[in-house]
Amino acid sequence: MEYEYARIDLSKTNYKVLPENQFRILSQWNYDELMQIFSKYCAYKKFGSVLPLWYEDFASENTKVFGYYQNNKLIAWSLMLEYPSAKCITADQFAWDYENPSLRLGIKSMKSECAYYKDKGYNYIYIHGADEYKKQFDGFEIIGPWNG
Repeated sequence: MEYEYARIDLSKTNYKVLPENQFRILSQWNYDELMQIFSKYCAYKKFGSVLPLWYEDFASENTKVFGYYQNNKLIAWSLMLEYPSAKCITADQFAWDYENPSLRLGIKSMKSECAYYKDKGYNYIYIHGADEYKKQFDGFEIIGPWNG
């Protein structure tokens, strides 16, 4: 099967940002802590190979790191690449420790991020592959050929 890329049209969403005790923008973050969560995520998902994440991936001017908390402990994060001139975002990486899978943080985090960026006036979040679970998001679209 051909790999399909997807995005979420934020104008077709009506999600809410998670409360502050569960979701925060990380202006200060600990790279080692983020990598520990990433390692647990990769082990849980049984990824045989992953692209490395470097410190600079998080420290770039156009990146934002969102933290997700349970009982004041960081348990997940998202790395978002912002393109303000295009009014779009790329959801670059998500990682979760999966110590409590019933939280469904992968779904909740994306909905919260949609609400956050819609409120900021962005139009789309690009979500890489058109995985089956992503099709449940309001505004889900397969990206067609580039017409530049």
